[in-house]
Formats: sequence, structure tokens, C-alpha cells
Amino acid sequence: MKTMITVAPTGAWPTKEHNPNIPMTPQEIAKDVYECWKAGAAICHLHMRDDKGKGTMSTDKFTETVNLIREYKDCDIIINLTTSGDLNATDETRQAHLKALHPDMASYDCGSMNWGHNSLFINHPKFLEELGKTMQECNIKPEIEIFDAGMIYNSEYYLKKGVLKAPCHYQLVLGAAGGSTATVENLVYLKGLLPKDATWGALGIGKGHVPIMLTAVAMGGHLRVGMEDNVFFAPKVLAKSNAQLVTRAADIIRIAGNEVATPNDAREILGLKK
Repeated sequence: MKTMITVAPTGAWPTKEHNPNIPMTPQEIAKDVYECWKAGAAICHLHMRDDKGKGTMSTDKFTETVNLIREYKDCDIIINLTTSGDLNATDETRQAHLKALHPDMASYDCGSMNWGHNSLFINHPKFLEELGKTMQECNIKPEIEIFDAGMIYNSEYYLKKGVLKAPCHYQLVLGAAGGSTATVENLVYLKGLLPKDATWGALGIGKGHVPIMLTAVAMGGHLRVGMEDNVFFAPKVLAKSNAQLVTRAADIIRIAGNEVATPNDAREILGLKK
């Protein structure tokens, strides 16, 4: 089996105060992605930061970063752009960069939830229908992000309605504040709800990072690592780089008897154009 590694290098929340090695600028993110590709990442899931280090949906920042990644001529990593990361963004600004850049993939957060105890993560039905239409028009593969079981049932509705098209790719996100906790039991339960023809990966935020990664490999899933989800390499030991996290994931895949998927392998698995 070939196992895909997605790297999520930045996210919208961690800062250099949490880990000085997290990339923040387009130049830092692009260089980081290139190093992660060399370490075995097939996909990069990208968030942007504004000049003050806060999450932004700036099309200009996305464009600059993607162009810088593509300047590494040998780097064929799959580009996966977030459609969230700024809780003040509008339905329009969450999609504008997709229409401008037509990336390989983009996130599709399949429902709303409390984000911690002081904010809301809103993905209302009107937006999800618009986003599905945008992705189909721009030939973008949705990465359906699942934070709890209800979001899987939402995805079934949008599949029946034609907003999403099978086979789908799911990312099971465990450990987010307000979502399902990062336990092996929750991962097994959520995986069992997925459509039979779906591909899927999983991640554990924070201390759930390694247990969820090990379980996902054992269950035939794909992996996501990176400082968006976990700024530590081990308890009380900060990660030196995202490439260090990718390297460990690649080692685990090989120990399990699997192959680390190349970007071309991942395109075949996901049904993307080469």
C-alpha cells in the first residue's frame, strides 16, 4: 500500500512564540514546503498569515506563496489551499483564492461548530453549496474535513444533492477544541461511517498527534502532520521543522510495511490530473 503524507506547515493560530521554527511569511512557507516535499510529503495544506502574523484569506498571499513553491522546478507537490483560517472572513473571501489559482485541492469543512469556548466556526448550508459549486467549476478536489460524526452525515446529504461528487476524500480532524477528542476509539468510529469508496486520512491535534498517526496507518489511512496541528516533536520538545515531522511519518509508514506515496502516486489515489 502507498500512504500519502500531507504537511500542514502553518495553520491560522500557532505563532513563533509557540515555536520559533513555524513558517509565517510566503518565503518561509514556500521553503518549508520544499523541504517537506524532499522528506516525503505528497500534499501541502496551506494557510496564510498577514503581516502581523494573524490568519488571513488574502488572495495575494496565497498567490505569492504558491508561485514561490512552483519556482522550485523539481517540486511537484500537490497544492491544497484552506478555505478557513480567518473567522472574520466572508463567504466570498473564503473562495476568491480558489477562483484565482485553481489549486489541486482545497478544504471543505462540512459543518459548523463551537471553536473553543469563545468563538464559532461557521460553515452554513448556503456557503457549503456555493463552495461545492466553485470547486466543481474550478476542477478542485475537495478535502472534506470532519471534526465530528454529524459532518460525515452532512457530506452524505451533499453527495446526494450533487454538491459533492464521489469518490470523496476525507480528513478526520481529531482533537480540535469543540470537535471530537483525539482518541483511537473516536477514529475507529468515524472511519466506520465513511462511504466505502472514499479515501481518507487522519490527524490528531497536540498530544493526540502520534497515537492517531499510528492508528491511521494500521487502519489503512493516510497521514497529516505539521505545526498547524502540533508544534512539538515529543513531550516538551519543540519540533525543529515541519520536515522533521514528515520524516518521522515516512519512517512509520515504512516500518508498517507500506510505501511513502509520491505526488504522482497521490494524484492517482485521489483521481487528480498529473
